[in-house]
Amino acid sequence: MFTPPPEKSPLDDNLIIHGDNLYALKALLPKYAGKIKCIYIDPPYNTGNENWVYNDNVNSPMMQAWLGKIVDFEDMERHDKWLGMMWPRLHLLKELLANDGVIFVSIDGNEQHHLRMLMNDIFGEENFIESLVWRSRLGRGATAKNTATLHEYIIAYAKNVASVEFREDRRVRETESRERLRQWGQGDKREDRPTMYYPIHSEEFGKVYPIRPDGTDGRWRVAQPTMEGLIENGLVAYERQPDGRIEAYRIIPAGTETYTAYPSLLDPEIVKTTAHGSIELKNILGPNKFSYPKPSLLIKEIVSLASKKGDIVLDSFAGSGTTAHAVLDLNKEDGGNRKFILIECEDYADTITAERVRRVINGVENATNENLQDGLGGSFTYCTLGEPIDEEGMLTGETLPTYEDLAHYIAYTATGNALTSIEKRKNYCFGETDDIRFYLIYEPALEFLESNKSALDGKRAEQIAKACKETGKSAYVYAPQKFVSQKELTGMGITFCQLPYNIHRISDA
Repeated sequence: MFTPPPEKSPLDDNLIIHGDNLYALKALLPKYAGKIKCIYIDPPYNTGNENWVYNDNVNSPMMQAWLGKIVDFEDMERHDKWLGMMWPRLHLLKELLANDGVIFVSIDGNEQHHLRMLMNDIFGEENFIESLVWRSRLGRGATAKNTATLHEYIIAYAKNVASVEFREDRRVRETESRERLRQWGQGDKREDRPTMYYPIHSEEFGKVYPIRPDGTDGRWRVAQPTMEGLIENGLVAYERQPDGRIEAYRIIPAGTETYTAYPSLLDPEIVKTTAHGSIELKNILGPNKFSYPKPSLLIKEIVSLASKKGDIVLDSFAGSGTTAHAVLDLNKEDGGNRKFILIECEDYADTITAERVRRVINGVENATNENLQDGLGGSFTYCTLGEPIDEEGMLTGETLPTYEDLAHYIAYTATGNALTSIEKRKNYCFGETDDIRFYLIYEPALEFLESNKSALDGKRAEQIAKACKETGKSAYVYAPQKFVSQKELTGMGITFCQLPYNIHRISDA
């Protein structure tokens, strides 16, 4: 539950949330579903050395029973465990992503291929954008392998790739230049694009065709109407080749702005390396605070690719707070008002993650960057993911709230706002917002809670999905148990929240 200070709601501020990101993402869904323009995450790389703290409540008897039906949990290999940790989080991140939003995931070679398959399943293979290559270190050093691994990946997927517009690479020509108008390389034959083979007229040479060096017919790079426009504006030059062919060139005047697609190889001069990230963090917080932090310039470049000035940026594996630093720096540079939401589950969420952000906001005295010295400005609300309500009491039946009280609590926990009225309707729907219908399958009786009547089963799920489809809304269903997998429910537009484990509030720390 967000408890706003008197002057403003933290929902209107930047957020840093301390808590398990699985539950924190669920708490954010009602307010932010479909509103996050850019997501960047840097999850554990699964080298076999991490001490994971991402708790999916696998000690719950219900969860163990469910896992037992699909895989022997004790025999899971580390790749399976890593994918099991990532799967529910990526599903929630997809729900939070705007229709024209993009998610970027940093990863190395240990899980890159597995992650691609997982994201193909969740986001759709057609929504894959690129696997950007980041040179994470410069020196090679000693290695026992045949090659020294100097790079990592940043995998980019869209919610809907047709709606995405990346920032193009804009350049201004300092001097006049030329580019050949005949296609070269792949697809340069007449038969490859027959409509791109046509004559153009030169005062000096007469009809000119796109002829390849071997004497066969080629094709032009532009369609005939575009070519005619270039000729009319005096932007085509002709040149006789030693073999007698006539080549046509497009003239690009000095001062011309040109746009090209963003390259998949990140420029190391722009995005820097892990070493730069370590030096940067040391200058802000002092030595030995965090291992292998990403440089803020890397995240700044990523965020600038896929966000505009008023968008929301989310990082659910916040680490040292680099994403917040990058967003504030970008806002300072272009006058933007991007908002960030950071989630960090470790105990250093306040002392490292939030403390870094406090310092870059207020200024870092010894910083070499002038903007950082003066402070990047901005503000944020630091929150913690509170304890769930008395789940043990609910499990034993000792403390069972009324339907209305529990529904009010869920609504306020989920949205930060109280519903004006609670009315138990068909299939236990108790209220709705502009985008969401809320369901609470609950009766304050232990006999009911332990019976199949309290479960979200296939029939009820289909009825809920139908009702939501008619209203154009998604559903959040709170119940003690379910007989349908979340994968199936996700396809039906339903997010299941298990009682009592998934009732969490977010409150000011």
